[in-house]
Amino acid sequence: MLHVSEVRLIGGYRLWLRFSDGLEGEVDLTSELHGTMFAPLRDVDRFADVRLDPEIGTIAWPNGADFAPEFLRTLVEQPSAA
Repeated sequence: MLHVSEVRLIGGYRLWLRFSDGLEGEVDLTSELHGTMFAPLRDVDRFADVRLDPEIGTIAWPNGADFAPEFLRTLVEQPSAA
């Protein structure tokens, strides 16, 4: 089962992630912070509270927001639109 094994904050809404299958790379979650759960994370200081939650195998924040590791992996695999 895929899970996030390491996370590092790069800055802003960008994270470096390593997955259990060995893939690693950066994601920019700027455009993914919509909805009630993610609204507080639009504050960059609150976004910086990201942590690895080994119980659920992905990144999470103190307010309970998280992203599925499969979704994050697709973002790492996609070429940047910038």
